[in-house]
Amino acid sequence: MITLGVLERSVMNALWESPDGLSAPELGERLVAVEAPAKRRELATTTLLTVLSRLESKGFVSRTRATRPHRYHAVNSRSEHTAELMHEVLQLAPDRDDALARFVGGVSPTEAETLRRLLASRGTGE
Repeated sequence: MITLGVLERSVMNALWESPDGLSAPELGERLVAVEAPAKRRELATTTLLTVLSRLESKGFVSRTRATRPHRYHAVNSRSEHTAELMHEVLQLAPDRDDALARFVGGVSPTEAETLRRLLASRGTGE
């Protein structure tokens, strides 16, 4: 399972919130803006480019080279990424039925209703 470090998660959060993508300098500005004032620190563009390169090699990010500076985009949406993580974790479980039962046992009534609705629509082909 591919895990993301703290900075990688921050980068992905910024990219997920930017449908048009971001350049490394724009990303740096965005990350500084969301930090708590006491923790604010500017990141070097080279650091961000290294993180973006790693995310690209992991399949999380794509790069548009048509413009300078290059623009980076999330390959999948945040929801798609979350669903992939859930599937990966479920595949690791020695007893999938038990893992699913424990998961469902911990959801809120609203989430349970959403699950019922989604399962019902899957069964009817809607």
